Amino acid sequence: MPPGTLVHIGERSDREIKISVIDYGPTSYEEKEIAALNECFYFMDATTSSWIDMAGLHEIELVRKLGDCQGIHPLVLEDILNTEQRPKAEDFGDYLFIVLKMLRLGENAEIATEQVSLILGKNFVISFREGLAADPFAPIRERLRDGKGRIRALGADYLVYSLIDAIVDNYFVVLETLGEQIDDLEAEVVANPGRGTQQQIHRLKRSMIFLRKAVWPLREVIGSLERHDSRLIRPATVVYFRDVYDHTVQVIDTIETFRDMLSGMLDVYLSSISNRTNEVMKVLTVIATIFMPLTFIAGLYGMNFKYMPELDWRWAYPAVLILMALISVGMLIYFKRKKWL
Repeated sequence: MPPGTLVHIGERSDREIKISVIDYGPTSYEEKEIAALNECFYFMDATTSSWIDMAGLHEIELVRKLGDCQGIHPLVLEDILNTEQRPKAEDFGDYLFIVLKMLRLGENAEIATEQVSLILGKNFVISFREGLAADPFAPIRERLRDGKGRIRALGADYLVYSLIDAIVDNYFVVLETLGEQIDDLEAEVVANPGRGTQQQIHRLKRSMIFLRKAVWPLREVIGSLERHDSRLIRPATVVYFRDVYDHTVQVIDTIETFRDMLSGMLDVYLSSISNRTNEVMKVLTVIATIFMPLTFIAGLYGMNFKYMPELDWRWAYPAVLILMALISVGMLIYFKRKKWL
């Protein structure tokens, strides 16, 4: 297909697509859900800032209409619908295009990602998300409704910062859950590693690789926004992007720490299994060593020779049993002194 062909690539949500619009200023606020996309033009007032949020990407025509309504390039719309994009930031002059990965914990504590695409214009922000999970931006909506903080007084670039900050803060929630799993697994590896321990280690290592792939490019994205390369980001907002950049570096450092811990944990697990095998082999070797002289004695007196003087002794049988017992006890004492047991 030619470039710019709109095809949805990703998991299809069963939820109905919702488009919400918030128009706000220092002293004004209006929020509504829209059914007809031509209503967007009403909210593009130069004296206020507008936030259009689309939850759900499987209706291609709605994405196309919204893109045409706001003059978004077809290649950008193509990237929005392809939910397997790498996090990135692109400057198109009149607007910035930002792709992020939002993390969430699925079933069995498996990590899943949901792509969030942001369009930053002079006085508007458009967010596209797959809508697979609950609304991650609910706290920001509450701040806008209540007029708390500086979010209403500052422009659209500060709103983009707030959305990115909410996504990055959610990384810490996911990492905290994974950290608890790693702590429990570490105690299990040291105390009593089982058959499923190695599978859990490999599952967590795959999760770390998955996290690194989703988070590592984010540092470059935030770094480009922090360097103030675009005229759409005011100098007063750069300091906030710098704070998000620090959080991103902290997330990456935590992921690398967890990866090192899991690699060391795997070495400890293999050592524990090897030591357990050595202990079993040592016990079996001791038992076999003790039975070697006993087998020799039993084999000696099991030979069918006619002239064996001990065969005619009255106390020969108990004497041989006592000799075997003494040999066994003597060997055990010797092993103890050598610290082989």
